[in-house]
Amino acid sequence: MSAPVSVASRQDTPVLISSPDPEWTFLCAAVSGENSDRLRMLAARVRWRVLFDLAERHGVQPLIYQAASQSKEVIPAPEMRILAQLYQTNLHRAMLLARALIHLVDHLASKALEVLPHKGLALAEALYGDMALRQGGDIDLLIHARDLAPIQDAVRELGYVPQCNLSAAEQRAFLKSGYECVFDAQAGQNLLEVQWAILPGFYAIDVKQEDLFRRAVSISVAGQVMKTPSPEDLFLVLSVHAAKHVWGRLIWLCDLARIMVLPQLDWAWISDEARKLGIVRILRVSLLLTRRLLHVDIPAAADLNLGTDPEADSLANEIEAHITAATEFNVESIAYFRLMMRLREKRRDRMRFLGRLMLTPGPGEWAALQLPDALFPLYRLVRLWRLAGKLAGR
Repeated sequence: MSAPVSVASRQDTPVLISSPDPEWTFLCAAVSGENSDRLRMLAARVRWRVLFDLAERHGVQPLIYQAASQSKEVIPAPEMRILAQLYQTNLHRAMLLARALIHLVDHLASKALEVLPHKGLALAEALYGDMALRQGGDIDLLIHARDLAPIQDAVRELGYVPQCNLSAAEQRAFLKSGYECVFDAQAGQNLLEVQWAILPGFYAIDVKQEDLFRRAVSISVAGQVMKTPSPEDLFLVLSVHAAKHVWGRLIWLCDLARIMVLPQLDWAWISDEARKLGIVRILRVSLLLTRRLLHVDIPAAADLNLGTDPEADSLANEIEAHITAATEFNVESIAYFRLMMRLREKRRDRMRFLGRLMLTPGPGEWAALQLPDALFPLYRLVRLWRLAGKLAGR
């Protein structure tokens, strides 16, 4: 590995990164669709087990297998057999998840409960045309907030167990401040996530769930027709999801790249909606990172409608350095909160984020101190106390 170089940053401490390892360079080239000659040249210095671990962390093992299968003799035969086995294992899990997803959607529909599968299998089918080309993880369902209680009851009938049990007052508050409920099942932990919002409320990105349902499109998952967010909505939703995690996994950029090249994508509508939500800068950073790491051209219509933003360029430089160096943000650190504020182009949205961050209690506060329902508003003070304690320790 080359000697580390310092990256200018406006975070708490300078970030030291190294020039990309051969495994990282090969990974980006493979998922970008580089030709066989280029991949063979890059493969000469690759440590294959390191590459496979890296591909696992970034959620792109199936895409590496696809690229290697289409480019003969890029990966040595013994390692190719390992990669093929990993692909088959992922395919098997995808089939099990597809079966569980279809069972869930049918069961909920029988009770007149509307859901939108997104991410995971739905995303694989919508963008890749093959549910085996994204690593299987869990099942993500967007729901109407009003349906949380009946959906909890309905999925319990199928053996799903919620990870958190909230009181009536806590659940009412969580519907306003939180965004998801996670369920375990016999097949594994964290198997199902139902989400009535795109992000926790304190991020101050208030996507209207009802509009996502209204604009939803039909897809087929393992032969079953179901609804999922439109491509335009997906670009917005996936961008803010990636921003929440500081774009830390390459698969998230691969997903965005697949949407970016759709010929009929309505960039004028995307930019208008992004301005309403105050996330134009987040979209610009997503576009820049996709271009830099995956060599996907930014569509002219996207450039025209979203405009330029020097701060987005600066942020993309810093975040690219973190992705390449495989460093992770502590999501409860001052550096992370500062970054989330810098990603918002409007001062109003930065202040909304800060205010909600400080004054929005959640399960952590409810677990830390038991208050009677009559004193429930005092949890805001508990939130301030806990947040101050965390930040003081950084």
